[in-house]
Amino acid sequence: MTVSIETPLTIALSKGRIFKDTLPLLKQAGIEPLDDPETSRKLILDTSHPLVKFVLIRATDVPTYVQWGAADIGVAGKDVLMEHGGDGLYEPLDLRIARCRMMIAGRPGADTSARRLRIATKYVNAARAFFAARGQQVEVIKLYGSMELAPLVGLSDLIVDLVESGNTLKANGLIPLEHMHDISSRLVVNKASWKMKHATVQALVTALRDAVGD
Repeated sequence: MTVSIETPLTIALSKGRIFKDTLPLLKQAGIEPLDDPETSRKLILDTSHPLVKFVLIRATDVPTYVQWGAADIGVAGKDVLMEHGGDGLYEPLDLRIARCRMMIAGRPGADTSARRLRIATKYVNAARAFFAARGQQVEVIKLYGSMELAPLVGLSDLIVDLVESGNTLKANGLIPLEHMHDISSRLVVNKASWKMKHATVQALVTALRDAVGD
C-alpha cells in the first residue's frame, strides 16, 4: 500500500534496532530511504517519496524533536516517552517492535516493598512514579549505564532497567524481581501537524496500522 502524501513530512528515527524494525513497516507504506543509514554520514535522508524525509537523531531526543515541530512524526520507545512526559505529542499507534520489559532487579531475595529504598536507573521519572503510586519513599540515583554494578558496590538497593533475555543480570549475580511496564516502540505525532496535515498524517497512521496488523 502506497500512502497518498500531499504535504511534506519529516519523520524522526533513531539508528539501531528501532530504525531496523521500523523500515519494513514504512516500506509497506511505500516509503524507503534512498541512502543506507548504517553507511551514510547524513543526518537527513531523502526517501522514495519526494515529500518525505527521515531525520536521524538519538533515541532520547525523538520526542523533543516531534514536540517542538522539528519533525512531524517520530518513532520512540515507551520507556523514552515515559521519561519525556509526552507533552505536545499524540501517541496514536503501538508499532509492536523493539519489545522488552521494564523491571525492578537486584540481588536474589532483595525486598522491593521496603519503605525506604535507593534505586539506580536512567529511568528516573518512571521509577519515581511507580514507587510513589505504591506509597514507597525512594531515593533515585541517575545513572547512564552499567546499572548492574550499582547493587554490587552498595550504591543502590535495586535497579530499574530494561530487560530482554536477563542474561546480563544473571552474569552479574542479579535477577529480575518485579515487572513494571511492557515496553515497545510507539508512533508519535506533533499536535500541530496532526491538525494542519491531518489527511496526510492519518493516511500514514492507517497504513502503518495495517502493516502492524492492528
